[in-house]
Amino acid sequence: MKNRAAILVLGFMGFVFFSSSPAQGQPPSPIQDLKDWLADSQRAGINEQSWATAALTQAQSDEAKELLWQDFVSQIKQNRKQEWDSKVIAMGDLKMKFDFKVFGKPGENGRRFFISMHGGGGAPPRVNEQQWRNQIGLYEPDEGIYLAPRAPTDTWNLWHQAHIDKFFERIIQGAVVFEGVDPNRVYFMGYSAGGDGVYQLAPRMADHLAAAAMMAGHPNDANPLGLRNIGFTLHMGAEDGAYNRNKIAGDWKIKLADLKKADPQGYPHEVTIHQGKGHWMDREDAVAVEWMSDFKRNPWPEKIAWHVRNSEPQEFYWLRAEQPQAKSDIIVSRAGQTIEVQKCPTEDLVIRLNDEMVDLDQPVVIKTPAGQATSRTCQRNIATLYKTLQERGDKSYMFPVEVSVSTNQP
Repeated sequence: MKNRAAILVLGFMGFVFFSSSPAQGQPPSPIQDLKDWLADSQRAGINEQSWATAALTQAQSDEAKELLWQDFVSQIKQNRKQEWDSKVIAMGDLKMKFDFKVFGKPGENGRRFFISMHGGGGAPPRVNEQQWRNQIGLYEPDEGIYLAPRAPTDTWNLWHQAHIDKFFERIIQGAVVFEGVDPNRVYFMGYSAGGDGVYQLAPRMADHLAAAAMMAGHPNDANPLGLRNIGFTLHMGAEDGAYNRNKIAGDWKIKLADLKKADPQGYPHEVTIHQGKGHWMDREDAVAVEWMSDFKRNPWPEKIAWHVRNSEPQEFYWLRAEQPQAKSDIIVSRAGQTIEVQKCPTEDLVIRLNDEMVDLDQPVVIKTPAGQATSRTCQRNIATLYKTLQERGDKSYMFPVEVSVSTNQP
């Protein structure tokens, strides 16, 4: 009887094993295909893979996102370790040196990250070099990594040329991978010409930031519209009259207050004019470091206010403009399953979505400025996750769905 019982048990176990195997002819899972593709040292283009556009469940999408991100991190560790250790980033004909200090103990999700831009500008290299060295020791957060980059050029506009955005994106990626930085706690700050850079970069790179602090700079043609979803603080000496910096700081105080009044859920800011101080504020501006430190990035805000700087394809939060109109404004908001394009002077707007923003298993309604409303069904896929990762290099901006919107509203 015992032997017979053993045979029955083995038979039953064999039946269970067989029944849990994939049915003959069942197509492989897109996730397994992705794993096989990632393991291939001679990867074919992902757009050539039929499985990359197969529909995914939310669970599959989450797994694919993690697999792609870990592969991206692995490539950075392999290809950029020497770059990070040498503290020099080379892009094309330009190089950006940097140095950093570490303060305090990291938080649960990683360290805060402060990128602090030096002054100088249109001066001999030795002057800007000294300004960079000064910046390294200028501020000390209670916790975080405080990094001072050396501008790649010695021109007057050293911090607001187009190449700076790409350098800073690369620095942020390196800090996340090699130093355990929390990508939702990144802060820009800068003094004098570095303050010029903050005026310019904070609105156009706000989707990378939690907050920014401008010290003793000049905005030139900067537009504050993009600051809606980050903290922004401005410090200026009341006697800093060169280039009308003090007067223009007062104008920005009014501009920011007006933006806040028109849009009370956005534009958290603080403007301090330091009485009796000139271009050097005797470190009174250092309070900005603590003020910024309480802010955390929201990569998927419910409303985006975007001042587009040029006509090249570009991204901002969960939007992409394929052929934007230079120096134009795009306003888009979302509530529940509805996305409303309130203002968009381009016909090629792409809206990117994830499961944190909407229920991707249900239709999404898109409203255009002309009053049209269309219902769209969404299909998560690996190709879109991969595409958005390659474009942004930021895990928060990996999206499994994108929707193209045609609008024609000047």
